[in-house]
Amino acid sequence: MNKTEGKSRRHFLRGAGVALALPWMESLPLFGGTDTPAANKPPLRFATIYWSNGIKPAHWWTKGSGAAMEFGQSAAPLTPYAQDIVFIKGLFNEQAFKNPSPHQGRNANLLSGAWVSSDPSDIRVGTSMDQVLTKAIGSRTAVPSMALGIEPNELRLEDGLSMIYASNISWETPSRPATKEIYPARVFDSLVDDGKGRKLDRSILDAVLQETQDLQPKLGGGDRKKLDEYLESVRSIEKRIDTAGKQERIEGWRPTLEKPNMPRPANEIPQNVADHMKLMLDLIVLAFQMDKTRIATCMLNNDLSQMNFKFLEGCNGSLHLDLTHNGHVPALEAMYLKTNQFHVKQLTYLMQRLKDIDEGGTSLFDNSLLLFMSSLFDGDAHGADQLPIVLAGGAGGALKGGRALDFLDKGNDNRRACSLYLSIMDQIGVKLDRFGDADKRLPGVFA
Repeated sequence: MNKTEGKSRRHFLRGAGVALALPWMESLPLFGGTDTPAANKPPLRFATIYWSNGIKPAHWWTKGSGAAMEFGQSAAPLTPYAQDIVFIKGLFNEQAFKNPSPHQGRNANLLSGAWVSSDPSDIRVGTSMDQVLTKAIGSRTAVPSMALGIEPNELRLEDGLSMIYASNISWETPSRPATKEIYPARVFDSLVDDGKGRKLDRSILDAVLQETQDLQPKLGGGDRKKLDEYLESVRSIEKRIDTAGKQERIEGWRPTLEKPNMPRPANEIPQNVADHMKLMLDLIVLAFQMDKTRIATCMLNNDLSQMNFKFLEGCNGSLHLDLTHNGHVPALEAMYLKTNQFHVKQLTYLMQRLKDIDEGGTSLFDNSLLLFMSSLFDGDAHGADQLPIVLAGGAGGALKGGRALDFLDKGNDNRRACSLYLSIMDQIGVKLDRFGDADKRLPGVFA
């Protein structure tokens, strides 16, 4: 992208120490730029949403196609969104399948298909697909990519290997994970602050109020509504972060902090997991809407997660790891199902948020591609012979939903997840001859 195109396409509301990027709007090029219709087309955004420890295989299935698709109990929350998703079975990472470590050897390589080092003194895996994209297109946005999570990195050893493997799916290099951010306040600050020292106790919208008032009369009716909805979403996130901070929760910033990048005390663990997850997903929506980044990963939990699901009715305070490694105890398996459904509902929440945002005749959902997956299939058995995968979004018109693709049933000799990653990267304009263990694209996924 040349400098002229970049200046004409990007629009900001500016205030003291703040540059708030505006969402894509039809009216803006009419009075501010020289974009051609092609240049003004909304960009494609990509996010991977991960949950740990797999699913109960007996409950993870789909039948039929289109609006008539039926889903197993674990995937049942997808039912209202059947025509928006592609349900994929049978793909796997060969190096993960062969790795003797049932968790660390099958998590860090989820998005690379690489071998995970078995030498505890040598942290090494492959560069993940999202970071390959970041290197190629990250310079087009203020934030090259976002690696988000709910649980912090763990540095202890498990089965002789570093838990850094279990804490990260996004890897900038084979030996260094991308910095995973679990503090929503810091993510929010990176999206709205221009680095000139905005005070954390001052509303972003108050800072850009005058420019907002000057801009509104220049917009068409549809764009005025879009601007109002966008600013309301910013205000909502501000209020929620402020409230969380006052409650001394990790989800929010503390207004008294002068340096938001200072690590908070270890005892400030999220007290409300569901709210924390939704806030992180909302920040992905905001980042995509502002075009501050086009690439994101979000780990809803770490592998070997100690997340407590007591907030789910009937889960009785059990830890995620215990629920997913349950020895087929009926009561624990029932709770395992509840956690599966809860994670799927996080995807549907994100989908609906994206669907509700108009981008000039198409939605933000239409212009996004979501990859929803776990690093194990059967969590209880540590099964890595296939991965649970759902694709969602329109991918700019390239992804047709309402389909189930089963590469096991087809007897396809190309079952490599990295083949899917090559196909995804093609859609985003990054074409490689080979990635991970694959040199072929996955057929039948994109138009």
